[in-house]
Amino acid sequence: MSVVLETLDAAVRYGTRARGVQALDGVSLRVHAGERVALVGANGCGKSTLLRLLHGLLAPTAGAVLRDPDTTQAMLFQRPHLMRLSVQSNVALGLWLRGQRWSQAQALAAQALQRVGLEALAARSAHKLSGGQQQRVALARAWALEARVLFLDEPTASLDPHAKREVEALVGDYARARANTTLVFASHNLGQVKRLASRVLYLEQGRMLADLSVQDFFDSSVLSAHHPQAHAFVKGESV
Repeated sequence: MSVVLETLDAAVRYGTRARGVQALDGVSLRVHAGERVALVGANGCGKSTLLRLLHGLLAPTAGAVLRDPDTTQAMLFQRPHLMRLSVQSNVALGLWLRGQRWSQAQALAAQALQRVGLEALAARSAHKLSGGQQQRVALARAWALEARVLFLDEPTASLDPHAKREVEALVGDYARARANTTLVFASHNLGQVKRLASRVLYLEQGRMLADLSVQDFFDSSVLSAHHPQAHAFVKGESV
């Protein structure tokens, strides 16, 4: 499969050399079209920074990030950024900013809202929706833009159990709907990682210490023998 994302010894440092924080340090990886890559690790390990680096919201302070220029990307944050507009207009806005006529953008937004089950709320103010509904609006934006690479930063972390299941199911639907759609997501929910990922990257203090298939990542014999830090993390998160 084709490579859609690549980092070459990439690093990100916040602040000055003397008083700054090394958020990522020497990360090299390739992501191929169609992969579903989970980023795991303790708070502060660099998951969110790596997502933002891959999406282009951050520039590396060392190394390089390469992207397929023909691949459309979108990102879902833990708390979606929504305008004080209707649900449908929030989805249509991104299309309009990309050059679509407003009427056409609205029509495509309506179709995307159907995909996430929010067509009945199209005229409602987006700020009056529940957290789970707001995440579904953010996912509808990605549907409308036909994003081939979807980044997700703990997209279900602040939701109730029912909303978590709904959003997770829709993310799975999104990945299956188009051939070679790529997911890169950060999650503390190891059950979610098992259900959605095909590959797992374990980060600790800004460094990538394991890059395994999802089957190997949850095989305690593999982790304990070759990746003790990741093994300790999985044991701690599973108790």
